[in-house]
Order: sequence, then C-alpha cells, then structure tokens
Amino acid sequence: MITEKVQHFQVELLQRYRTSEFAAIAKTTRSPKTSAAGIAIGTLLILLAPPVQAANLTFVSDRATLGATDRLDWSILGPVQPPFKVLPNSFSVTSEQGLGVNVSIPQATTPGVTPPLLFQTLPAPGIATNFASGDFVLLTGLRPGPPPAVGNPGPLTISFDRPVAAAGTQIAVDDTFLFTASISAFDSANNLLGSFSTQGTSSLALDNSAQFLGVRSDVANISRLVYSSSEGDSLRDSFASRALGINALSIAEAVPEPSNIAATAVAGAGLALFAFKLKRISLSLNK
Repeated sequence: MITEKVQHFQVELLQRYRTSEFAAIAKTTRSPKTSAAGIAIGTLLILLAPPVQAANLTFVSDRATLGATDRLDWSILGPVQPPFKVLPNSFSVTSEQGLGVNVSIPQATTPGVTPPLLFQTLPAPGIATNFASGDFVLLTGLRPGPPPAVGNPGPLTISFDRPVAAAGTQIAVDDTFLFTASISAFDSANNLLGSFSTQGTSSLALDNSAQFLGVRSDVANISRLVYSSSEGDSLRDSFASRALGINALSIAEAVPEPSNIAATAVAGAGLALFAFKLKRISLSLNK
C-alpha cells in the first residue's frame, strides 16, 4: 500500500512539471544550474522508483522452511466419533488467524466409495499412518472392506478467501507405499502459477515422515492449491485408485519486512520535500 502511494506521487509529480509550469521555467532561463537541477530531479525520481519484479513461485518440501504465520488444523471439523467423521464434498472453514478456506473434492466415480472422511491417526487400535501420532487427517474417501483399498483419488482443491504468499501440507496415499504427489497453484484469475511433483511414501509408522508439499511466492498471489497423486490417473482402472490424505495446512500471508516499510517511508518523505523545493524554484523563476 505504501509503495503504491509513492509510485502514484512520482507519476503525478512528473506529469505536473512536464506541462505549462515546467515550460515556463524553460522560457525564463536556460541557466546551466537550472538544467543540472532538472537532470538531478529526473535521476532522483528514477532511483527512488521501486523495482518492478515478476512473481517467483518456488516449491517447498519442508514445513519449517515455509515461513508460516497461520495454520488450519482439520480438528476444527470434529469431534470425530471413531473411526471416521463423514464430510461433505465441499465445505468452508476458517484458519487460526481468520482466513476463510474452502475445500472441494469431487464425488467418487467408483461404486461404494464414501464421501470425504476425517479421522485422527493413532496407534492400534486406532488408524495408523505415517503422519505424526495425533494428527487429524482429511481423507478424500474410500470403500470399506478388505484390501485392495479402493478410494477417491481426488484431486483435493483448497481455495483461499484472499490470496496468500505461501501454503502447504503433508500428504499420503492410502494402501500405497510409493507414489508421486503433485501440487499446482493458481491465482485469482485462475492462471496457473506453477506445478511441482515429488516422490512420497506411506506407511503405518506414525513417524511424521509423510511428504510435505508447499509453494511460496514473492507476492501474495496464491488463491488456490490443487493436490493430486499418481494413484489417481484417469487412464487407469478406477478400481486401482487410492484415497488421498493430508494433515494440517500451513499458511503465510504476505507481510512487508520492517526494513522495507522504513525505506519506503523515507523515500516518500524525500519526494515530498523535493516537490516542495521544486515548487519554490518554479515560483521564483516566474516572478
């Protein structure tokens, strides 16, 4: 917000002194001092202009390095009556810091597969996974019964009420030791910002080894994340599809660094002072 105001002020200042008032200065004098001052003004405005940078989206494979400032734990959807709580295919929740989040999972095409489920992973007789013991897990849905564990492959879509700078979660696939997990990020205009894939594993170890999939951008332009896995390939037999599970969502909203705020404020004050001095020069030359 501060940077935008500085940019607007610079444009307004340049337009003002390119018109009749600045022309009057040129007619009044051609002093080398005046010309040098004009060059200095232009140079200063260029130097103070904030650099324009394209947003850069990067893959984050570790929760600790995401730089999260907010969190969404699926326990907010509880309480869970063991073993599962049945959820709708689309629902909205609020993060710990008040960010609205919408979750959408398509209905399963395989007969007998349940809607999305919520459970808490715990040692036997609970449901063991390779998330941390006690984690609440959002599962896309499965067909109860003996192996093979047919399930809803997703994808699982997470949308934010306002764009964020970073977000991610750990992921596992039911009844599949080795798989490829993918994450795609989109902006508010539904433009694809980037997609990343990595290898993941699933087990019953309760050791928090589930793969973390996150993304981080230079600006807050991430409006939607889509999670999927290699066990949901549409070209495969639907009875070979497996359910996708995620634990708590880590989120970071863009916040300017204190040093950047201070620098922008100094630049704004400098421009205001320079504009005042330039106005005085113009008035004195036109007397």
